[in-house]
Amino acid sequence: MNCPYRLTDLMNILIVKMSAVGDVIHTLPAVNALRDHFPGARITWLVEEAASDIVRSHKAVDRVLISKRKKWLKGLSGSERLESVKGISSFTRELRDTEYDLVIDFQGLLKSAVMVALSRGKRKLGYDKTREFSYIVLNDRVPAFDMDKHAIFRYLNLIKHVGVNCENIRFDVPFGEKERSEMSSILRRGGWNSEPLVSVSPMAKWNTKLWETGKFSTLADKLIEETGCFVVFTGDVADREEIKKIVSGMHRKCLDISGRTDLKHLAALYEMSQCVLSTDSGAMHLAAAAGSPVVALFGPTAPWRTGPFGEGHEVLRAGLPCSPCFKKKCDTVACMRRISVEQVLAAFRRTLKRSSGA
Repeated sequence: MNCPYRLTDLMNILIVKMSAVGDVIHTLPAVNALRDHFPGARITWLVEEAASDIVRSHKAVDRVLISKRKKWLKGLSGSERLESVKGISSFTRELRDTEYDLVIDFQGLLKSAVMVALSRGKRKLGYDKTREFSYIVLNDRVPAFDMDKHAIFRYLNLIKHVGVNCENIRFDVPFGEKERSEMSSILRRGGWNSEPLVSVSPMAKWNTKLWETGKFSTLADKLIEETGCFVVFTGDVADREEIKKIVSGMHRKCLDISGRTDLKHLAALYEMSQCVLSTDSGAMHLAAAAGSPVVALFGPTAPWRTGPFGEGHEVLRAGLPCSPCFKKKCDTVACMRRISVEQVLAAFRRTLKRSSGA
């Protein structure tokens, strides 16, 4: 479907990419490319709360609209109905206070389609035949892109439709000396004394992406014994109990900062780390975007689609014929259980050797 609206440098652009953390990170190179191509444009990004730290203060973005969708929906069915209605009403007015020349739906779901429909957008761009019939609100539909290519290339392909090419993929995650200094203070209070840092993000939203708790404990002990590194565990507030189990199963000293940092401080920590071990999660993508080499554990998902982007990373898979299945439930989770501690330790040795320049 061709759209008659012309684009100029002095225009209003609305980016709709609401979640999750990894998906928002994957969209950053496309938004940077839009900024480079349209330096005079006013770019607004509509995002949900969980990933908003990555968008706020980003140098390519002029304005951020934060949807509290989950909170509002929960409130509508409970005692906070009036408060939710007021929140939705206020947000809708804010969304519609600008007439957007270009709205880009990078999400391609019902929740993003609702936002695209609510916005005052002239040209509404997105992929055709997306899930949940979200494409019906678009007046400029791009043919489907090969899903077996990395998500970053999928988003860059979308903006090619408005004449934007990306020659230099960059993320520019918004953190700096303030976050580095504050992160360094947290580490020193936790016992760090300038040893090489290894960050471990053991959790994930899907149970099928998780590696066994005991293996994380054993691996962390072996890493400390073999390399003398300082191990830091990271995660959300909801991850604390599981990470406590990992730490309690260790014999060596480490630091657990789960639930104590925002995304900007995590990015600073990952940049300071010689290596980051992670399951397939937003933390994995944040570490890669911050420039840290990543050892990533993959089971039910496809690293060629959503693996750590860039050079110097190690992806470990069991290579079972049923993987990737993209299932959130599984009776055996054999694809993760068959990844051994020794395999991960060997990947660490290779990664640390590269990062030290040996």
